[in-house]
Amino acid sequence: MTRDTLGVGDRFSLTMGRGRDIADGLPLVGEVFVELRGPDGEVKDVRRTPNLVVDAGEVHIADQLSTTPGGAAMSHMAVGTGATAPAFGNTALGAEVDRNALTSRTDSGNVVTYVGTWAAGDATNSALTEAGIFNAGAAGTMLARATFTAIDKQAGDTLTITWTVTIGTAGA
Repeated sequence: MTRDTLGVGDRFSLTMGRGRDIADGLPLVGEVFVELRGPDGEVKDVRRTPNLVVDAGEVHIADQLSTTPGGAAMSHMAVGTGATAPAFGNTALGAEVDRNALTSRTDSGNVVTYVGTWAAGDATNSALTEAGIFNAGAAGTMLARATFTAIDKQAGDTLTITWTVTIGTAGA
């Protein structure tokens, strides 16, 4: 019987996620809050889900930190009916239905909040299951993607998605 133990000269390394060490210290964490309101203004449905900042989104963040950013700032949010789980290599939604200019984009400390709104008659009669943030009205660079259980948006309904992205731990 062989016993394997860590000796003085052995090295132990623990990694999490895509090869990032625990000590990396600059996580990107996002949360998506989806709210559907009926024609009467009453809340009909709500979803809260994490998102995935995709590889292209990480590259975009680095670009935006440079002296002369080459890419435009995030400006649009899209919804779709794709159900495949988000993956780091995503550059588009699985099945985009509609894309709108952001209602607002704000930052406070290390948190950026994006809000997108779909009014009555916009992106209707669809079982929406995904959303993404982009820097253009068509194509463009995707920052992040999220999927959720279907929300059935009817013609008279209004959909609002509030998406927060937290960069780092800000002193934690």
